[in-house]
Amino acid sequence: MTVEDCERVQTSWFRAQAEVLGGQSWEDGALTWTDSPEGLNLMFPSELNTAAVRRGVQQALDRGRSSVGVWLNACVDASVLRECGFERGWTIRWMTAPLAAVAAGEGDRDGRIELQTDTLDYDGEYSEYRDLLKLARQEPQVAWYAAAYTQPGSSFRSFAGRAWSYYDGGPHGTAGVFDMEVWPRFRRRGLGTGLLRTVCSAAREAGAWQVMLNATDEGSLLYRTCGFTPIGEGITWWLHLR
Repeated sequence: MTVEDCERVQTSWFRAQAEVLGGQSWEDGALTWTDSPEGLNLMFPSELNTAAVRRGVQQALDRGRSSVGVWLNACVDASVLRECGFERGWTIRWMTAPLAAVAAGEGDRDGRIELQTDTLDYDGEYSEYRDLLKLARQEPQVAWYAAAYTQPGSSFRSFAGRAWSYYDGGPHGTAGVFDMEVWPRFRRRGLGTGLLRTVCSAAREAGAWQVMLNATDEGSLLYRTCGFTPIGEGITWWLHLR
């Protein structure tokens, strides 16, 4: 698997989110933009020009978005982004693994983890996140959402974390793991491993045979333990509009 494979899956995931949340994706010459309520993103351009980037920023302003993000291969010259007022963000750390090494076996399921197509776990300022679960209800299914709970089956159970996997049937059988997080007070209980293995199993059953993700510093140790290896890096750039 290559960095380019990771970039393709990441772009496809952003396109899918934009579609289900009422946004859209479009091409402007060599640039691929995705738009959702969370913000406008430029996905892995091979080169940049000032006029095209400024057109994207204007689209974000016209749509009332709060930010513009650029996901960039480390080899691409970012001087245009500096010229347009963007600030360097966090490092993209690509990691990959064969799904056979990560997915849970039949006797290895974690009873604290549930695959779901809808949920009541989000309310208040987080209530809009529930809309994203429309992705898990699409047919044929291309995305799987898992939630982690303490004390499963009990009326005292607590929502402890979540993860997604996504597989669009693209070349090389590559799925992605996204938005994986265990809430801080529930960490170090094996829930992260359970979430990862559960969503990877779902993608493998759909036909994927390898998986990619973008790791944080904190998460990379867990992913290495579960069979992932680093294959390269990229960088994000951000322009905050309000």
